[in-house]
Amino acid sequence: MTILISVGGLSKTFTLHTQGGAEIAVFDDISLEVRAGECVCLHGPSGAGKSTLLRSLYANYKPDAGHVVVQHGGDSIDLVSAEPWEVVEVRRRTIGYVSQFLRVIPRVATTDIVTEPAIAIGIPADEAHAKAKALLARLNIPKRLWSLAPATFSGGEQQRVNIARGFMVNYPVLLLDEPTASLDAANRQSVVELINEAKARGAAIVGIFHDEEVRDAVADRLFKVGQSVRKSQRNMTAAEPVA
Repeated sequence: MTILISVGGLSKTFTLHTQGGAEIAVFDDISLEVRAGECVCLHGPSGAGKSTLLRSLYANYKPDAGHVVVQHGGDSIDLVSAEPWEVVEVRRRTIGYVSQFLRVIPRVATTDIVTEPAIAIGIPADEAHAKAKALLARLNIPKRLWSLAPATFSGGEQQRVNIARGFMVNYPVLLLDEPTASLDAANRQSVVELINEAKARGAAIVGIFHDEEVRDAVADRLFKVGQSVRKSQRNMTAAEPVA
């Protein structure tokens, strides 16, 4: 299968300028490849750097060293050295990201929040709204809430809106940061189905799933992130298959 995202020699240290310039080494010399149609789960204890790695793959954080090469259309783009406009284009068409929290402009309707990524790449508004409504229904967001801004929704409802937005476009690469953390069993199952459908159409997925049942249902391999393996992870074989 085609490698859609390739990470090599990735290192990240945070400098705490408000605390005397103290440095926190998050990870060092990480290498990882993710192929079309597979889901790799970032695995390790809290504080190991999983979310930092995921944000580095999305170019929210700039690593100190290494590369993050993504297949974008017919090109290979290194997000570490890419120009800002290139990062914007990769995010628009190639990499989808579902964070732990929904951050939106107040008073914007739920359907508009969900459809925005699709409309931004030229999908007709009526087609985008039809898909948004189907996703919201599938994720059990009541129809009476679709026209309302989600700022006053429950945490679980906001997260489901976040997930619907993340799955609006058939991104070749998906980054998922604990997408089911605040969901009940029925809604977790709906998200599992969406993830597996994305895998079936060939998406390369990197995710953090603390829920063991969800992890077992979607992950093809585990990739350990943590102090003990920072210098030993060199290639795909370092990742453990899910039993």
